[in-house]
Order: sequence, then structure tokens, then C-alpha cells
Amino acid sequence: MKKENKYKLAILILSVIVLFQAVLILGKRHEGTIEPEPDSPAAIKGKIAVVVDDWGYNLKNLNLLKEIQYPLSVAVLPGLAYSKLISENLHAEGFEVILHLPMQPRESEKIRLEKNTIMVDMDENRIKDIIELDLKSVPSARGVSNHMGSKATADMVTMERVFQQLKERKLFFLDSFVAGKTACRKLAKKLNLPFAQRDIFLDNELRQEYIEGQLEKLKRKAGLKGEAIGICHAHKVTLMALKKTMPEIEKQGYKFVFVSELVDK
Repeated sequence: MKKENKYKLAILILSVIVLFQAVLILGKRHEGTIEPEPDSPAAIKGKIAVVVDDWGYNLKNLNLLKEIQYPLSVAVLPGLAYSKLISENLHAEGFEVILHLPMQPRESEKIRLEKNTIMVDMDENRIKDIIELDLKSVPSARGVSNHMGSKATADMVTMERVFQQLKERKLFFLDSFVAGKTACRKLAKKLNLPFAQRDIFLDNELRQEYIEGQLEKLKRKAGLKGEAIGICHAHKVTLMALKKTMPEIEKQGYKFVFVSELVDK
């Protein structure tokens, strides 16, 4: 073989070796590359649950409620003309449904009570029958809250009878906290019943400015303690305030959730 040919062959072999090494290096670099993860979402400042009470009397404001594109829990009164229809409809629409259980208030003789209101003189079987009947008219209920109930929720015996029925059915209890004295939290802990308590009423005054101010208070409370529960009612002005304010609160770093996410389990 001529010297010139030997030189060309050596160059060729060297080129192949260099190319092979380059391929190996690039391959290893590719194998060792970690793709950057997408930016993590900003830390949530607090979780907020809003419960809209007193559905079942009529279909008024139902379409307005459906325009709110955030998690909302709706408390449906049992045994009314539209209780079952609303319960099934809102459950199908993605809302969380709870039974709004009528319970005895103080000075109940002066107040018009709902049919089958839980009274403190009722025995265990009567309370069981009422809850069974009520749940048939609110079939999608995941939990229960008290409608009125300032007297009943302060009575340990009555609430234990109610809570035993809820525990058997794996339902949580939301204390609407309509009075300062309540036996509910202590008893729920004793019975290991999933439990939550209302922080703020949002619409004691039916003015949009007032309701928006209450939502601001609810937001601040969620920021301080990590979570907060607000209760309001099925009024047009209330739903309009929610529709306007919830997106603004979300943009500030708060997350709206169903009330079931905030129960103590």
C-alpha cells in the first residue's frame, strides 16, 4: 500500500473514531437531561366554602345560581314542592347538595316552623323517621346542616340522636351556628362525626355592597386560619354578589371548595 493511501486510511479511521465519540457524548447528555418542570401554581392563601341555604320553596334564581362557575354547596330544605327536583338538578350540574334540616329554635311557639322540624322532646325513633323521610326528598345529600335550631343544637341529647343517624349514613354535619351556645362540635368529636362550623353569615342585609363586604371578611378569615366557611341564602342580590366577587377573590390567591372539603374528619 502506498504511503499516501495509508495516510488517507488513518485520517478516515480517526474521523470515524471522533464521530463515534461525539455520538456517545451527545447521547449521554441527552439521557442525563432533566426537562424543566412547569412553574408550580402560586401558593393558595386560603380555602373558602360558600353554602347557599333555603332551596326548595320554588325555582326562583336557580338559573342565576348556575351561572356561577365555582364550587358551591347548596342546602335544600326537605319536604317542599321543589326539594327533590332542585336536589337532583343541582347535583347533576356539579353542585354539592346538603340537607338543610329544620330544627327547633328558641321561642319556637312564636315562629312558623317547617313541617317535621326536629324538636327537643322527640324520641330517637321519631328523629330517625324524620331524617329518613327528609333524605328521600333531598336524595343527593352528602351532609346535613341545621335550619334554625338555636334550641335543638344546644341540647346534647337531641343532637346525639341526630348525629347517630348521620353517622350511620356517613353524612357530615355543618353547624350553621345560629346561636352562641351549641353542643355540636364537642359531640361530633366524641362520636367521630365529620363536622364543620360556619364562620360568617354573608347576607344578613340584602344589599350587594354589604354582601361583598362580608365576602371580603370571609376572605380575610381564610387568610388568617387557612380556611373559612360562609353561609348565605337563595336571594337574587346574594347570587349577583357571589358572581361578581368570587372571581376577584380567586385572582388574589384563594381557592373556592365544597364545604365537605373543610369538615374535620
